[in-house]
Amino acid sequence: MRTTLGMSMQQLGNKLSVTKQGILDIEKREKDGSITLKSLRELGRVLDMELVYGFVPKDGSLEALIEKKALELASKIVLHTSNTTKSEDQENSKERIEKAIQERAEDIKNKMPKILWN
Repeated sequence: MRTTLGMSMQQLGNKLSVTKQGILDIEKREKDGSITLKSLRELGRVLDMELVYGFVPKDGSLEALIEKKALELASKIVLHTSNTTKSEDQENSKERIEKAIQERAEDIKNKMPKILWN
């Protein structure tokens, strides 16, 4: 952020009451992922910015993440049941299995059981 703002290490150091070496150390810790939230908050404060910290699902939204996990769990359950019935010569059609997976996934999403996250 410092370089984006066109701020020198000395200028930022003055705002934080640290030396240029102190800024180098902070930037190194930030680069290698070992900087603390406390340090980031302090940097934000002196830059007149607010630290925003959180997790963002890789699929783009929490709903998409839940949908993905529900479909995975539903597939395991339905396919396990389908394999059991297959061995008993009661095999289901592919369409029926897909429908069962979708229905089970909806049920899972509505109930949000803890097993969803295993």
